[in-house]
Amino acid sequence: MQSDDKRGKLSIVGIGPGGIAQMTGQAADTIRAAEYVIGNAFYLEQIAPLLGGQDVIRSSMGKEVERAQKCVDLARTHRVVMVSGGDPGVYGMASIVLEVMDRAGVPVEYEVVPGVTASCAGASLLGSPLTGDHVTLSLSDLLTPWETIETRLGLAFQMGVPVALYNPKSHGRPENLSRALAIALRHHSPETPVGLVRNAYRVGQETEVTTLGALAEDDSAVDMRTLVIVGGTETFRMQDGGMLTPRGYGRKYVY
Repeated sequence: MQSDDKRGKLSIVGIGPGGIAQMTGQAADTIRAAEYVIGNAFYLEQIAPLLGGQDVIRSSMGKEVERAQKCVDLARTHRVVMVSGGDPGVYGMASIVLEVMDRAGVPVEYEVVPGVTASCAGASLLGSPLTGDHVTLSLSDLLTPWETIETRLGLAFQMGVPVALYNPKSHGRPENLSRALAIALRHHSPETPVGLVRNAYRVGQETEVTTLGALAEDDSAVDMRTLVIVGGTETFRMQDGGMLTPRGYGRKYVY
């Protein structure tokens, strides 16, 4: 399939948590208008209702570079969508696609279409645990050395702000979360609220609010599809069980 004017365009589209209801209108429209849609098979399944006349190229985890090279090549003369879970620029596909394009010196028109990232999706199901300043860190050491992650964790928890942990645990790295929680306990009370959100806005969604100490003792409820939000020094558990990090209105106003 080829665009009528022979001019291609590459759109790196964030689909958010995966449900069409949580996607932006721009994301859905861009996918519908594409000639080629490329992505991880898991994410393509989430947007199946949007896939009709496009040529769909499915890939698997670990094939990010190959996907990037394929979409850049096709985008020379076709309207191509690279699908990314969450937001393309937050642990998504935007970085590798643009890096491949830049290194190849390919003059392709492109756009990055934002999506709801996991920290925002998960936080919305817990109350308002992130609110103001917060830190987002991935515990995956596939591309980042663990020593670097460990340094960043120490600095983040020392700040006292909420910390959202992506990729907390997998079969290949079962100990990374427990190591991160041990670092958190150097700076926070064991009673610090911690939110767990698994499969946010997907089938099998689960949420739980526990404490830092309790999770450090037993993190068996966490897997790769779980977002972990460790509360900051001001975060507390609301009467309904949710998490809230006040922004500071109580220091300025009476209510």
